[in-house]
Amino acid sequence: MPKLPASRLVHGYVAPGFEAVRLEFENNFAFRKEIGAAFAVYHRGQKVVDLWGGFRDKKRQHPWQEDTLTTVFSTTKGIASMTLAVAHSRGWLEWDAPVAQYWPEFAQAGKESITVRQLVAHQAGLCAIDEPLDVATLADLDRLADILAKQAPAWTPGVRHGYHAISLGWYQGELFRRVDPQGRSLGRFFREEIAEPLGLDFHIGLPTSFPESRIATIVPLSFLRLPFQVGRRSQIPLRMLVAMLNPRSVTARAFGNPKLKSPAAFNSDPELRAVEIPAANGMGDARSIARLYSAFANGGAELELRKQTLDDLMADASLPAEGSFDHVLRTPTVFSMGFMKPNPDFDFASSGRGFGTPGAGGSFGFADPDARLGVAYIMNKMGSYLVDDPREKSLRDATYRAVSKIGPGQ
Repeated sequence: MPKLPASRLVHGYVAPGFEAVRLEFENNFAFRKEIGAAFAVYHRGQKVVDLWGGFRDKKRQHPWQEDTLTTVFSTTKGIASMTLAVAHSRGWLEWDAPVAQYWPEFAQAGKESITVRQLVAHQAGLCAIDEPLDVATLADLDRLADILAKQAPAWTPGVRHGYHAISLGWYQGELFRRVDPQGRSLGRFFREEIAEPLGLDFHIGLPTSFPESRIATIVPLSFLRLPFQVGRRSQIPLRMLVAMLNPRSVTARAFGNPKLKSPAAFNSDPELRAVEIPAANGMGDARSIARLYSAFANGGAELELRKQTLDDLMADASLPAEGSFDHVLRTPTVFSMGFMKPNPDFDFASSGRGFGTPGAGGSFGFADPDARLGVAYIMNKMGSYLVDDPREKSLRDATYRAVSKIGPGQ
């Protein structure tokens, strides 16, 4: 197939004043080796950018369509954490209450004092699950809950933090199931009371009947190129890579259960897509992620969010006693309420009141309450950046330049 100019690969809409965002999206295909992607922005509650383009497969035979979805990995954490925030607004849980108050079995193995706040801030030491997990176990929420409850922390909770790469979503999911008066799973509640009312095309647990033709294939990061993509700013920290090579390290264990040949399996295996992994296997489009963050960035009236809930999400993070060093990612990070917060190493919003979550390979969704923005980028070619993937950052920077030129009330 002849190579098409970047402008022919890109489709969608930008509001007046956001034309430069479309140009940067085109530049991703022309200069940054993008295969397929989508980018969306809501400003002051209105959709101002909705772009998609390229191809949903590595061979570039099937165009990325308006309704194409793909797995967004840890960007899912933001969706799950916003769902938990809705539960908080309904009075079902309190951040500073012990998790065991809602889930008594959780108190095993020295976890009786862990608070909800510590759990969702990656401070609980539950980043690695010792018992091997498979799809059948993940589909049995009662069995999974027993395993999670028995797990001992890897460190004294609250003393340090480390990225709960996959486990966070399971703990959030079981906590949610315990506090929901109907006992629904997090994914089911999200579908029934958030996605459907807001018209979102996002799934935590994708139905097996979902059409394959709408799913973009994930193109994994090449391991041959990995040595050349380590240690630069925002890329894979060298200490993290070394830890990943040691199967006994908390880093390798945090990412290695369930055991998969490639992260792409979250996207390609229908059985794995169908179970709920609220930290890793959410599948959707960019406009849905941006739309939900927009609801949170603009006061949350649609979801009947309490002011206190929003204030908690926007507040500065409370770092653990040992500070910001992440004992899983092996680099400084800042987390609060299930989200990453702006910090000197990842200053993604106009103020520290922003919150969001990046995903493996480059995807990212976030809310900026001060700028009243909901933003999301998704792609199918995985990059090597933990944060600030050049494809996403170019779009984010262009968005903020456009917003800075819009006067009050416009």
